[in-house]
Amino acid sequence: MTYEEALRYFAHIEMMGSHLGLERMAELLRRLGNPQASLRFVHVAGTNGKGSTAALLDSCLRQAGYRVGLYTSPHLVRYNERFQLQGEPISDEALTAATERVKAAADTMEDAPTQFELLTCVAFCCFQTAGCDIVVLEVGLGGRLDATNVISAPEAAVITRIGLEHTEILGDTIEQIAAEKCGIIKPGGTVVLGDPNPAVEQVAEEICRKRGAVLVRARPARPISRSLEGQRFAWGPYPEVCLSLLGEHQLQNAATALTVLEILRDKGWNIPDGAILEGMRTAVWPGRFECVSTRPAIIIDGGHNQQCAQAIAASLETYFPGKKCRFLMGVLADKDFHGIFDALLPLAERIAAVTPDSHRALPAEELCRRLREEYGYPAAAPYGSLAEGLTALRRDAGPEDVICICGSLYMIGEARSLFGRV
Repeated sequence: MTYEEALRYFAHIEMMGSHLGLERMAELLRRLGNPQASLRFVHVAGTNGKGSTAALLDSCLRQAGYRVGLYTSPHLVRYNERFQLQGEPISDEALTAATERVKAAADTMEDAPTQFELLTCVAFCCFQTAGCDIVVLEVGLGGRLDATNVISAPEAAVITRIGLEHTEILGDTIEQIAAEKCGIIKPGGTVVLGDPNPAVEQVAEEICRKRGAVLVRARPARPISRSLEGQRFAWGPYPEVCLSLLGEHQLQNAATALTVLEILRDKGWNIPDGAILEGMRTAVWPGRFECVSTRPAIIIDGGHNQQCAQAIAASLETYFPGKKCRFLMGVLADKDFHGIFDALLPLAERIAAVTPDSHRALPAEELCRRLREEYGYPAAAPYGSLAEGLTALRRDAGPEDVICICGSLYMIGEARSLFGRV
């Protein structure tokens, strides 16, 4: 198998759809010799913030000298980004070898595994082969029936902020969705809760009580200062922590990660203060309120639901008080794009609409029509590509203006490439 053949294999499987459940995953792993059984994990679930929290944990654990695997989704440009080893995407050769191994086992099954199940098995095989000391494992969708939930009790389970998303699958209330996310809680395990919502807390408490798990609530961070270069905050024993990630919501993610690191220390992991501080300072999570240019300021954010859009709006108001923004926006038709509009339109000077590279995309022309008819917003125009939309927004922008590219993760890889960030 070549790398190109591996990519075609995943593309073919994606067309067959996805089905939640753990039976296929458990069977496929059994045929692979259960590679996950030799690994230790931090398991991260949530609607928003799970990727940033995972990236912060990965950075701090690497600074402590551990060999760390990081599994996240989706990728922005290349599949390899989903499987990070020591802070770098795995090689084409490693991805190809693991895919060949997984495909050989999957081809013997009557009930064909889904794409995400196959990718998760590829991750386990890659990290086993690499001899990882610990793997930071991000849930794909939900938690209870997600393919990643086949692992035994992790070093810590993490629940980040919960919002309304995938309601047709996970439920249409915060409590129902929280119950699905908290499905990663194992009997006797340790759980870090990074969402202060009392409704979420009540669900987590009840599940932990039933399963004999210990629930630890993340202590809040205390902000000190912020700029487009980063932010500083105080937390627990640390009077000053420098954080590379921007946005007030990242302080909650950092506090959650710091709480997890305290638990790992209590369990015997050697994580010095210096490693934690350096890991926080140097952590990178692309496409999340990422400033890619100044004068005018250009921000890229992959936020794609109402809670994310509210965080974007709050960050824009914090970093650029009193300013209207120019938005380069594309959304998926099956996402809560009305929630995105509700949060961002009050800040919008004008909108350049594009169609994300996905069969689920809402066409740019349809986006503009809905803005006109449903919101009475006339200052939106469709463009054939991200580059065209960005050129239009920059054409008459002054040095103090602000451009924000957002609405879907499916645009972020291309958007970053326009600024040489790949």
